[in-house]
Amino acid sequence: MTVFIRLLEASVDEKAVELGAAVDALRREDVPANYPRRVIFECPPAQFSDVPGSPFAYWVSSTLRGLFQKSASFESAERIARRGPSTCDDSRYLRCSWEIGSTNHRLGAWVPFAKGGVFSPFYSDVHLVVDWEERRGTFLGFFGRPGREIERPESVDYFFRPGLTWPRRTQSGFGIRAMPAGCIFADKGPAAFVEDDSPEQLLALLAITTSAAFRYLVELQMAFGSYEVGVIQRTPVPELRSDESRALTHLARRAWSLKRSLDTTNETSHAFLLPTGLNERITGLDKAAVEAELAQIQRQIDERAFELYGIGPEDRAVIESSMRVLAESEEGAEEGTDEENEEEVEAVDGGQTAAIVSWLVGVAFGRYDPRLATGERALPSDTGPFDALPSRFPGMSPEGEEPKDASDILVDDEGHPSDLAARVKQAAEQVRWQPPQDVRPWLAREFFQLHIKMYSKSRRKAPIYWQLATPSGSYSVWFHLHAFTKDTLFRVQHDYAGPKLLHEEQRLESLRREFGDSPSRTERQRIADQESFVEELRAFLEEIKLVAPLWNPNLDDGVIINFAPLWRLVPHCKPWQKELKATWDALCAGEYDWAHLAMHLWPERVIPKCAKDRSLAIAHGLEEVFWVENSEGKWVARPTPTRCIDELVCERNSPAVRAALDSLLHAPVAQNGRGRSRNRRARAAGSA
Repeated sequence: MTVFIRLLEASVDEKAVELGAAVDALRREDVPANYPRRVIFECPPAQFSDVPGSPFAYWVSSTLRGLFQKSASFESAERIARRGPSTCDDSRYLRCSWEIGSTNHRLGAWVPFAKGGVFSPFYSDVHLVVDWEERRGTFLGFFGRPGREIERPESVDYFFRPGLTWPRRTQSGFGIRAMPAGCIFADKGPAAFVEDDSPEQLLALLAITTSAAFRYLVELQMAFGSYEVGVIQRTPVPELRSDESRALTHLARRAWSLKRSLDTTNETSHAFLLPTGLNERITGLDKAAVEAELAQIQRQIDERAFELYGIGPEDRAVIESSMRVLAESEEGAEEGTDEENEEEVEAVDGGQTAAIVSWLVGVAFGRYDPRLATGERALPSDTGPFDALPSRFPGMSPEGEEPKDASDILVDDEGHPSDLAARVKQAAEQVRWQPPQDVRPWLAREFFQLHIKMYSKSRRKAPIYWQLATPSGSYSVWFHLHAFTKDTLFRVQHDYAGPKLLHEEQRLESLRREFGDSPSRTERQRIADQESFVEELRAFLEEIKLVAPLWNPNLDDGVIINFAPLWRLVPHCKPWQKELKATWDALCAGEYDWAHLAMHLWPERVIPKCAKDRSLAIAHGLEEVFWVENSEGKWVARPTPTRCIDELVCERNSPAVRAALDSLLHAPVAQNGRGRSRNRRARAAGSA
């Protein structure tokens, strides 16, 4: 028997005193049964090997160590845990679920992708999708990249099955939750499955694995906060009788439902119904009551798990104390600080009013259904924990029931039929909510930056409402991501910005005529303000004319790449403009040649690369032209392509696009929104 003295709980100043007291107690051989602060422990070192990995856990009782020998391991005939693959290039293969046009595309499909995230037991929305190619059973273009060919991972056989998943690495503890059917799981989001995919068995297992006892046994094996598959596989799971299994199933199902109900106010969640403020009014959601019930369910699960494991009062106290310390670290940890935690880029705190106005913007664009807030449409029925994720959020207008007056373009232009602020106020009146008086300037100058934060997850910024504006925000045009086409900018030019400029020019001339040759100081200021507005509009329209001929959006490229050519049109939002400009520069430099936009603008650069990089050939539908599978089953470059590169380039090259791209690349950037107009007038004056 070896004696260990533990002084971790003592302060620095107290350690020497504690050590002396412990040594004196040992010398007298009268160590109390419950020595203060649990300082003295006796443990045979040979028992360390009872726990997988033989951790130096001298403070753990022989009862707890014995569970690893007594109980069956998680990995068994009925249960299995596996780690998924990595894409090796998330910016290329991953998208947020709301930024894609549809689940299917020309070469593959966008499939829900469980990739870890924040600590969230029982439930967490799967907000990512991955580009999946069914024919090869891999990420689109993943195989065949030079130097990166790999064998088909074993985990592919478990894809699309319902199961449980968790973040592999986190500072917040083991956070396992339900994983819906139809998902692919990642290396950072391992998954577990049961025989026959039984929902009842999965829920019972979910309850056990969220218990304090199971979490403690997991932590016992770890030297660092990485919840690897091997650790979970080796953790003991108690045997469940049918009545115990039913009780745990009920508790886990209720906990999942409660956690999901909290997500019904999250605009980017598959569970979204209505924003905070309206949701409570319609559904009766009480977040405080939900949190209290969740805490009660957790206590019930913990109590049942202690009994099933046969853990006595003294060991319970140790486990509960350890879990309290871990819970305190969870409360103190910021989202995004964990090494593999890639949720929100920034915390969003716009308040209830901002959440409702954001939803009203969605109503104005026809994305969300206001009838849920008025009671004209019944609330959608609940889904199950393992049901496949819906293609449309519950709060959206059902397919075929979209409002007939929905617009794909809205403007900040008081009196215009497509005025965004007026549409927001109209929607607010419909749901009997009073918008703030300053909603127009708030929409013009603050909403877009908040919207970018709301729609940013897993290091992806993917706003679905796009604001193009003058530098001062005096005039804005808004797009809806899922409604625009390659002709949208031409429509902005001819139907919105052009007529607006003409109207404001006429107004300027009217003011000059009205005030005459000797205007007052106030009148001169009005003329100057109008001149400034006209100059901004003129510069804005010129920018639209520059980019419209070459803009050819494809939602499979993702938001940031589609938005990049428009970087000059967001001077009102400097941080976003900076990101777009960096992406545009990378596109020009050839860093995103897998994108449809790269092929559209630079086919003479992209097509030759397809002959050297099979993944690019796959992405652009040219694999058969440049690559062939040999007798050994390996893909090799064809000695002679089936079609001439020059011919392929010629097919995809447009003189109009080439000319527009050249004009855009060489056009001076407007300064304060009036650079080119001012330069043009200066040149004209110089010529005169």
